[in-house]
Amino acid sequence: MSMARPLIAGNWKMNGLARSLDEARALAAALDSHPAGCRVALCPPSTLIHRMAEVLGGTSVEIGGQDCRAEAGGAFTGDVSADMLVDAGAALVILGHSERRTAYGESDGQVRAKTSAALAAGLEPIVCVGETLAQREAGDALTVVTAQVRGSLPEDIAGKAFSVAYEPVWAIGTGLTPSLEQIEEIHTAIRATLVELFGAAGEAPTILYGGSVKPSNAGEILKVRDVGGALVGGASLKADDFLGIIKAA
Repeated sequence: MSMARPLIAGNWKMNGLARSLDEARALAAALDSHPAGCRVALCPPSTLIHRMAEVLGGTSVEIGGQDCRAEAGGAFTGDVSADMLVDAGAALVILGHSERRTAYGESDGQVRAKTSAALAAGLEPIVCVGETLAQREAGDALTVVTAQVRGSLPEDIAGKAFSVAYEPVWAIGTGLTPSLEQIEEIHTAIRATLVELFGAAGEAPTILYGGSVKPSNAGEILKVRDVGGALVGGASLKADDFLGIIKAA
């Protein structure tokens, strides 16, 4: 199993205005008083990355983006490149989230290209994978998830810092969570796939769980074999809720 320090990353999605930085300040202050036993990151919308990096400068909280374009620049109105994220103060980036795969039709190949761009810019990718409810009910969860891992990770990622986040699509924002046995089965399969792809280096990456993680269930989920942290949605928007999950790590 990975011996990397656990990572608890908050994905704010399309939420957050300037006043939301107060929650980031409160989080950082609490962690300064009572340091966490894990890495902590916040991934706000791109409009807040620079301001959040300034607010959290010198604290233990890392900053991430929620997506990046594979290209370094060009005529891509509204998109953000990996270098732009770094320039704004980000150190990590979420890629291939199910909301991007579903709403924007992102393929494994596109996620792989974005991941290569993130690595080239010096960002640490968090690459998301996960099955739909129909795929789960058809008994295809393992096949779907391991295929996404193989298709979404570029060869040049071996030996570099990255995480894979397992987020069952049917559990995101629904309040539903897989059983601990289901989580362990998928995480074990992801680890085996990483080792298949990268040999001994496949033991190093952290595998996060995401999907309706909250203070009340974080403790038991984070104790599951090969769960090395969490990618947290709504519960990361409020410092108190997010701290409850962080403490469980």
